[in-house]
Amino acid sequence: MTAFSNRKTEKRAPTHFKRLGRELAMQFLFQLDVLGARSPDDLELFWEQAENSGAFPKNRVFRKGREYAVTLISGVIENIEEIDKVISEHSEKWDMKRMAVVDRNVMRVAVYEMCHCMDVPPVVSIDEAVEIAKDFSSEKSGLFINGILNGVKDGLTRSPREACR
Repeated sequence: MTAFSNRKTEKRAPTHFKRLGRELAMQFLFQLDVLGARSPDDLELFWEQAENSGAFPKNRVFRKGREYAVTLISGVIENIEEIDKVISEHSEKWDMKRMAVVDRNVMRVAVYEMCHCMDVPPVVSIDEAVEIAKDFSSEKSGLFINGILNGVKDGLTRSPREACR
């Protein structure tokens, strides 16, 4: 198992670029969360490690997934305070610092998508977050994340099942 794999990607890499982008964004944000300080070289080193890991075929899905991950990463970083506030408001009695690091960053990506990526229906962001949590965290994480993100979805002013075009 490499730093860029989980129990399911040992068998196959994601076939849709947005799923791959979400996974890569979560992994980079996880590293950022654990290691703290960020330098401009961190993201470039992350991509170099991802490409050299052998976990991803060097194809169109990886290229587009990387592009989508960059969008998510920069969006989460730019809006981290707002995103964390939204998560905190919907996670009754759970301090952000007590949450599993994977779960926290899966939710950050999903909340960013729900609030800022109008081409993605909120229910898709939630489903993807739950599946990624199942792959990278625990089975119980999916239920925890689903509950919090459903609360976020219910507070949105846009349709939960439709993309805004």
